Amino acid sequence: MKAYLGIDVGSVTTKFAVIDESDQLVVSQCIRTQGKPIAVIQQGMRDISRQLPEGTEIIGVGTTGSARYLTGVVVGADVVKNEITAHAVGALQYVPKAQTVLEIGGQDSKIIIMRDGIVVDFAMNTVCAAGTGAFLDQQASRLSMNIEDFGPLALQSKTPVRIAGRCTVFAESDMIHKQQMGHSVEDILYGLCEAMARNYLNNLGLGKEILPPVVFQGGVAANKGIVRAFEAALKTEVVVPPHHQVMGAIGAALLAHEHMSMNGSVPTKFKGFGVSETEYGTSSFECKSCSNVCEIVVIKTGRETIARWGGRCGMWDV
Repeated sequence: MKAYLGIDVGSVTTKFAVIDESDQLVVSQCIRTQGKPIAVIQQGMRDISRQLPEGTEIIGVGTTGSARYLTGVVVGADVVKNEITAHAVGALQYVPKAQTVLEIGGQDSKIIIMRDGIVVDFAMNTVCAAGTGAFLDQQASRLSMNIEDFGPLALQSKTPVRIAGRCTVFAESDMIHKQQMGHSVEDILYGLCEAMARNYLNNLGLGKEILPPVVFQGGVAANKGIVRAFEAALKTEVVVPPHHQVMGAIGAALLAHEHMSMNGSVPTKFKGFGVSETEYGTSSFECKSCSNVCEIVVIKTGRETIARWGGRCGMWDV
């Protein structure tokens, strides 16, 4: 079987997806990044190689996410794309007429506006934890409950309370205050879901025409309480596609398929699953050649420099 590999390395989780030549998902994997992207990439490559059917040949690789360039160097990517493009392509694979994509990950969130299969607008939030999966994890931990129980419990709410959701600090103190007033955990949890949806739409969705079909993806899409809160706020159905958590990786694999099909005579740059055993070293330095003082990232195998990036002028790039 010939197949395409997509890798999405985020700040919280790293996702892998392998699709066949019919663009059907063969295997996928999701691992916590834990601040060690290279080690996690190598672990994921080992896991994926064991799950693939015998004789599978990877003929195209795409990378995306915050560490997409690093990942591309490590595995040998044929195409490196930003998260907006990857998530849009992934969403259209499962909801071909999608016009709005809501994506909430561990430490960032984004909204993508599409018309006729083309991205026409987008917005990202990467500087505030309010409205991200990490904040939900933190609150679930504070309440001594599993994050998987958060959504079902929130759906049991009868009279949700209003939580201040503009800031994680205020939201947490407001939740504690509501607990002290005697409100039930269910009402507080759904109140937080409503606050997250409200904060997301007031920030990322401000001034944007949000039209159905609306697709919700990312790890937080597994929370049914958040899904219902978005449906109530938007007054429309919110579609959570299959494999929503690895949609960025699926999009990267689809982009790799498209790229290789357009360049059929060019062989893949994929280095093989053996990269999981290669030792990589990373370092950085500040370039003093001009007033920009760019931070240059260097990646090596042994003494050989295999990549450098980070400069504005390209002087150091390999």
